[in-house]
Parts: sequence; structure tokens; C-alpha cells
Amino acid sequence: MNLPNKLTVFRIILVPIMVIIPFLGLDKLNINLIVPLTWIIVEAIFIIASITDKLDGHIARSRNQITTFGKFLDPIADKILVLAAMIMLVEANRLPAWIPIIVLFREFIVSGYRLVAVGNSGNVIAASVWGKLKTVTQMIALIIALVDMNAFGAFIKGGLTGLPLIINIASTVIMSISVVATIFSGWDYVKNGKDLLLEK
Repeated sequence: MNLPNKLTVFRIILVPIMVIIPFLGLDKLNINLIVPLTWIIVEAIFIIASITDKLDGHIARSRNQITTFGKFLDPIADKILVLAAMIMLVEANRLPAWIPIIVLFREFIVSGYRLVAVGNSGNVIAASVWGKLKTVTQMIALIIALVDMNAFGAFIKGGLTGLPLIINIASTVIMSISVVATIFSGWDYVKNGKDLLLEK
């Protein structure tokens, strides 16, 4: 197994560790922090995992170490990481459930189209501009949301001031942009790949 694939596997291993952290009761240590220790650690794990996402792809391309295993596992690792973080935020009542539902719905559609495309012609459907925007905004939004102790859109109701207000506005706005990009990128796959579903 080459280095890029090891990084991908490492990213997958980080996900259950990230999910377990909130159950360890670390906040009982009474460390006086603006953001609870639990979510600081979750944030750190998510950032490390996100870095490995960029790093494994860069190493694989620069060293010509692209493998079938990597092509298969890398996008799966990305989806697991993003959806795990979103579900953790839903459980913490800081993200509405409809956001990960939209993301999951889009991923099922895109994965299905990619499988059909590879099966019919051996070609891979390239990511659109919307897809790239979705990926970037999703990661940035989650990095901010993991340290946002207020619910999605809480600033609209008022009552927030200072840094919590700035963080909540940033996480809400960027997450909303990522949802729009998710919907449009999914539509791009449906629109551009509809011919793949026609019987020949």
C-alpha cells in the first residue's frame, strides 16, 4: 500500500475517533475555554483529516501513484468524514437535519451516475464548478460550525454578540452556500448525464 492510500485509510480511522470524543466526558475537566474542550479536539481531528484529503491526492498525482484502490476509497473517505461531522452537529442540535439529508441525497445520485458512466463507457464524469465550490465551502463551513456553539441561523433571532455572533453568521452563511452548491452540482450530474440512463 502506497503513502496516498495509507493517508486515505488514516482519514477513515480518524472518523470513529472523532465521533467517540463527545462521549468521553472531557468537558467535566472544567477547563475554562470559550469553546468546550470536546469540540476543540473534534475540530482538530476534522482539520487533520481534511488536510490528509488534500495531501493524499497531491502525493498520488505528483508521484504517479494513482491506484484503483485509491480511486475507490478516497471519495468514500471524504463522504464519511463530512457526513459524520454533520450528523454530530445534528445530534448536538446545532445543525438542521435537512442539510445532511440533501448532501446524502446528492451523493447517492452522483455515485449512481458515476457507476453507470464507468460501466457504459469507462469514462469518469468530471466534477463541475459547482462540485468544486461544494467541496470547498462544505469543508470551511464544517470547520467553523464545529466551534460554533449556537444553532444554525441563531444570529437571526438576536441575542448573540461579539465573537459568537461572527462565528454563527460565518458558519450559517457558508453552510448555506455549500447547500446551494450541493443542489446545483447534483442537478449538473442529472442534466449532463441523463443520456447515460437511456437504453441503446
